[in-house]
Amino acid sequence: MRYQVVLAVVVVAIVAVAIGYFVGTAAVPPPKTVTITTTVATPTTVTTTVTTTVTTPVTITKAPEKLKVAFIYVGPIGDYGWTHAHDVGRRYITNLFKDYIDTTYVESVEEPKVYDVIKKLIGEGYKLIFTTSFGFMDGTLKAAQEFPNIIFFHCSGYKRWDNMGTYFADFYQVYYLNGLMAGALTKSDKVGYVAAHPIPEVIRHINAFALGVKEVNPNAKVYVRWIHAWYDPAKARSAAESLIAEGVDVIAFTEDSPAVIEVAQEYYKRGVPVYAFAHYSPMLKFGPDVVVSGQLVRWEVIYADIVAKVLTGVYNTTNLRNVDYWWLLSEGAVELGADFGVPINPKFIPMLKEVKIKEKITGEEMSVYDLVMLRLKQMSEPRPAFDPFCAVKEPILTQDGKVLVRPGECLGHEDLWNMMVFVDNVVGSIPVS
Repeated sequence: MRYQVVLAVVVVAIVAVAIGYFVGTAAVPPPKTVTITTTVATPTTVTTTVTTTVTTPVTITKAPEKLKVAFIYVGPIGDYGWTHAHDVGRRYITNLFKDYIDTTYVESVEEPKVYDVIKKLIGEGYKLIFTTSFGFMDGTLKAAQEFPNIIFFHCSGYKRWDNMGTYFADFYQVYYLNGLMAGALTKSDKVGYVAAHPIPEVIRHINAFALGVKEVNPNAKVYVRWIHAWYDPAKARSAAESLIAEGVDVIAFTEDSPAVIEVAQEYYKRGVPVYAFAHYSPMLKFGPDVVVSGQLVRWEVIYADIVAKVLTGVYNTTNLRNVDYWWLLSEGAVELGADFGVPINPKFIPMLKEVKIKEKITGEEMSVYDLVMLRLKQMSEPRPAFDPFCAVKEPILTQDGKVLVRPGECLGHEDLWNMMVFVDNVVGSIPVS
């Protein structure tokens, strides 16, 4: 007897893609009954249909649970500065990884209370926690040591653990560029800086700004006013007004509101030109007549990189002790701009083109505008061809005349990260914590 077997089998597979860390586990449902119909043809004219019922287990993989990601902020998301910029990054990755993560945030957290906030978030099931203020460092480290199965990333600090990395988008290059413009625009040779807290980050930025001022205008000084707050519009306003009263006509700042910009715009409308530089977020709309440029951050570039690596298992709870993001212009984490896409307010470009200087490396004469564009290009290259903290022909000196950087040398990452002295054209002291 010759048999010809015709088999018709339909198989349905349900596949869950496991992207990374903390995904769902496979589940085994009850055995499924499958009916297979076989048609058997014999040499005779008789066709017999045989129905066989078999039982086979079918494994179905559960769809992955979304990774719960939390952000802890030191200020309100409406500050239009530091916290606002971080929340822009959070919203970006929430959309980018919408099938794989859920995010939340807690705003206006006092730095000593961060540990308690972290514990609450862990109790709510959050597995990846970003803490976004320098003062959150010790509380984050304590939580990382207590909760080894949670991933932590702390912004702007230097302490790490097996499950705790660090990250920062640093502005010192951009502050230097703004300093070049400030030095060209001041008429009084008095440039102001409203400063938040006396920590290395802020001191590094003041120094970079001052080095830019000095490169274009050796006679100008940078006057510093401390407000001892990251977000305090009233104190920032008072400090700006105090500096203006002393003759300052260009101001930069580290404070998470547009208060300084608004003060400058008010003075401009009174017929007293005072120019300023935006901080962290686009602030051109708050002072269209006075905002020259500024430093803009793209936290989303770093957040996307971290979250992707957590989701794919590159980062886990055992390998973060040496993970430290230090991203600059070349990585696309920061930009020069009064607004995104507006590196320099067009109003000020003619003024900057009128001021001529000699480029300190080649001796070539050029406008300050061209110098800014040259330095921006040099520092945006994959291997930057210029750094503000490299001394060329003259040493970089501290306030008391000591050599900070010798000619032909540059400060390294650790030197910049721990900087606690002012360069020689800064007027003001560093308070002792």
